[in-house]
This record gives sequence, C-alpha cells and structure tokens, in this order.
Amino acid sequence: MAANAEGEVRVDTRRTQGSPLHEFATAHFNVLSILAVFIVLFVFFSIRADAFLTVDNLVNIGRQIAPTVVVATLMTFVITTGAIDLSVGSIVGLSASVLGLMAKTGNPLLALAATLAVGAGIGLINGYLTAYGKLQSFIVTLAALIAVRGVALLITQGYSTPIEVNWLLAIGQGQFLGLYTPTWIAISTVLVGWYVFTQTRFGRYVVAVGSNAEALRRSGVDIRRLQMWALVLTGLFASVAGVLVSTRLASGSSNSGTGFELEVITAVVLGGTSLMGGRGSVIGSMIGAMTLGVIANGLVLLQVDVYWVPITQGIILIVAILLNGNLVSRVVGRIR
Repeated sequence: MAANAEGEVRVDTRRTQGSPLHEFATAHFNVLSILAVFIVLFVFFSIRADAFLTVDNLVNIGRQIAPTVVVATLMTFVITTGAIDLSVGSIVGLSASVLGLMAKTGNPLLALAATLAVGAGIGLINGYLTAYGKLQSFIVTLAALIAVRGVALLITQGYSTPIEVNWLLAIGQGQFLGLYTPTWIAISTVLVGWYVFTQTRFGRYVVAVGSNAEALRRSGVDIRRLQMWALVLTGLFASVAGVLVSTRLASGSSNSGTGFELEVITAVVLGGTSLMGGRGSVIGSMIGAMTLGVIANGLVLLQVDVYWVPITQGIILIVAILLNGNLVSRVVGRIR
C-alpha cells in the first residue's frame, strides 16, 4: 500500500513471487516428500545391513520391483482420472498361467501375443463397463479381481507350469549393461509414461477428467473413451508384469500377483497421486515403488520376519492416504 503525489492511497494487489526453488518445492511437495523418505530408508538399510549396498543386491532390487513400476506407471493414469483398478494382481496371475500353458503346448510367440491380449481384453471389459456402463470402477474391477483369479485357477487346476523356452526366459532373466531386462522394461515404461502424462494432450485430458470431467466433456472431448483406454492400458501392462514375473521364475502360476494390486496402489498413492483424481505423478509412482522395494529387501536382509513386510506396506498406505489429503493441503498452505 502506497500514496501517490495527490495523496491517493493505492493497494498493491500483485502476488509476491517466491524463489524458483520455493515454487518448485511447493508444486512438487508430494513427490519430494516420498523422495526424502526413500533416501532416509536407503541410508538406514545401507548402514544396518552389510549386504544392502552391493551391486548384486541393488541390481536384484531393480529386477524385483520392475513389475510394480510397470503397472504403477499406468495405474497413475487410471487413478488420476478418478477411477481405480483392483484387478491387476489377478491379471498377473492369469497372464502367467496362459503364458506357461500356451508356451508348453504351442507356439511361444503366439503364447506371448495371446498373453498380452488377455490383459488388454480384461482391461477393455473393465473400461467399457466403467465408462459406458456407468458403473463404479471399484465394483467392476473388484468383481474382475475375483473372477479372473478363478479363471486362472480353473485353467491350471492350481498347478504351476514350467516355462522352458530360452528366449522367453530371457525376458525375465536376461541382462544388458549390468541390469536385468525387466529393469530396462520398467525404465522404458516410466520414460514413455512420463512423457505421455506431462507432454501430450492425452495426459492433460487425464488430469482434466479427474479434476473437472464435466468441463472437459462440454469442450467436446469424449471422456468415456479416455477413461476406457486408461483401463485398457493398465490391463495390458498388468499382462506385461505377468510375463516378467513368470519368465523370471521360469514358471507360470495362477497364484502369481496375489496382493499385487495393494502394492501397486500403495506405490501410486505414495508418489503423490490423489485418490480423488485430478493430480498424479509418474515419477512419484516410480519412487513409491522403489521405496516399497527397498523396505521389503532391507527387512529381509535384517532378518526381520517376512510377515512384517505386508504389515509395513499396509501402514505406509494409511500414512500415504493421510499425507495425500488434508494434511498436505495444510502444509502447503503454511509454506505459501
């Protein structure tokens, strides 16, 4: 507020701009917070567990978390639209089963194509019922979680099927430049997912659907098709995760991916994606998956009972939801 030469009082309504670093920290508070947690955990396990900070162990962590990273990248799109997909774990199990059975009895290349088609097909059903059937994605994918797992158990009768085709096994066990193939696939998925989410019209529409779907619809965008495709792609990449799991273990099992959906959703929420939609981060989801992987690996190396791993992940999910809601808004408000 200031007075001019005539004595008139003027109020300066211009917003005070903070430093670029302050603006960046405010805009990316969620991602930076989980990154800080990851760094703390990484340092802690490096100090407490002798075998943690070794090349072999770190490379192994990269391979273990690859399926989670792959699916979490696409789950970021789904949750940002305001939907959710609970069927990804069951799709992993069915995909692993289909790949094992078809590779054993037929053409391995056809088996791989059929496996990916299975995931995309389930995603298409989920997406169509959600977008065009106007059903809640939670209910639709919960039903798919149960039914798809049942199909996997039915076609395998509960038995695992060995995978013995060398080039298929290379997908889960091969190495390039010191990293396993699944790690490279995960890295590629994150890079492409980040670009699509942040630099393309599709990514902007995904955010807009979650924040104000009606406004986007009135602007002429077919939001139903967009919502459907988000679930189709998540189903497809859940099948990719099934391929990675089964070829790494050289076995297609209907029990693969049990509880996988919890791990994926935890990683995405930890990374700053809002369960209410309208806000998401592919990089944050990757860091969330890395955090879960470090926790699981570190606890095992510290010889902590393995049953503590899911307990810890469940607690982390609750904390993530709290951080993702009003608590974050209050903290960011105070920062501003």
